[in-house]
Amino acid sequence: MKSAERYSVEPLSEELGRPLRVAHLEMGKHLYGGAQQVLYLLNALPNAAVESILICPQGAAVGDAARESGITVREIAYSGELDWRSVGRIGRILQTDAIDLVHVHSRRGADIWGGLAAHRARLPCIVSRRVDNPELSWIGALKYRFFVHVIAISEGIGEVLLAGGIPAEKISCVRSAVDWARFQQDADAEGLRQRFGLPKKAVVAGMAAQLIPRKGHDVLLDAMSALSSDWPDFHVLVMGKGPLAQSLQRDIDVRGLASHVHCVGFLEDLEWVMPSLDFLMHPARTEGLGVVLLQAASAGLAVIASNAGGMPEAVAHETTGLLIPPGDPTALTNAITRMLNNPTERAAFGKAGRGRMAREFSIEAMASGNLHIYQKVMLASRM
Repeated sequence: MKSAERYSVEPLSEELGRPLRVAHLEMGKHLYGGAQQVLYLLNALPNAAVESILICPQGAAVGDAARESGITVREIAYSGELDWRSVGRIGRILQTDAIDLVHVHSRRGADIWGGLAAHRARLPCIVSRRVDNPELSWIGALKYRFFVHVIAISEGIGEVLLAGGIPAEKISCVRSAVDWARFQQDADAEGLRQRFGLPKKAVVAGMAAQLIPRKGHDVLLDAMSALSSDWPDFHVLVMGKGPLAQSLQRDIDVRGLASHVHCVGFLEDLEWVMPSLDFLMHPARTEGLGVVLLQAASAGLAVIASNAGGMPEAVAHETTGLLIPPGDPTALTNAITRMLNNPTERAAFGKAGRGRMAREFSIEAMASGNLHIYQKVMLASRM
């Protein structure tokens, strides 16, 4: 497995005499996570090299945002990952728009139906893999036979693919990107405390993640149960939405943590909230990379994250933050205590993280890496 590098656009532009026409398939309806990464890519790919067409479900937020940016959007009826009829809908678009290459960005059935549609149209197809959970070997063998190349968004995901039997020469790593400039806002700690009704002297950390089991909210609550009596001024904003919302709030209430742990829902303005936090925690049990870790570091925050999946690539241990064993509340308690006791170290971690994000996780670098894969695949298909 290799990391994609910058690649000249000349070979394909000279041969085709026009930009490469790439259909991007993203079936997520909300504009965060993988869908946000797709939008970054669509806006950053050079027009001279690529003409992008986005295929997405009707009413998807990513489609609205792409259209506002001048990207061609083709919406399809899509009832979920079992909607096999989407093969025909996707296939008709591939034919009508004279597509050269298909890039599948999401699961939710897209990795099956999009790959099959491209196969039927006899078009080269690549897929971005964003999660690090292993798949049964027979499922991987069936799914990845449709793809000429797989893009892993972290080295950790690449290792999972290798372990699942995908040949190394079929895998490249192109890390997810962060809109670094978006998070260069002035901190307003007082305004943050007023907004969420927190005491003036509160030390405020954040956790921003979907409210689903693998994100480790239970680990956070275990740690907070051990910390709250010794650190009465410590507060945590739990940002996000998901199926665990009600059960998480019940657990907070039962543990007597309601005065310290505050569920504030999904926030559209993280770029304003994050710079005013003291640090960020992400005790996920598994994570492909963790875009929220990139966002927090860009905002100058020290980060505590699990040493699992792609998270060690997002957080440099003892340099930009701390890595702990996944699912270990004692380790999280100790890491939080260290952060609370060492504000100078927190600031140093945050400064180092901000610089690292600007250098290594730019949108331009991500777009260049994807473009390299496009050209590599297309040149190979013409041999």
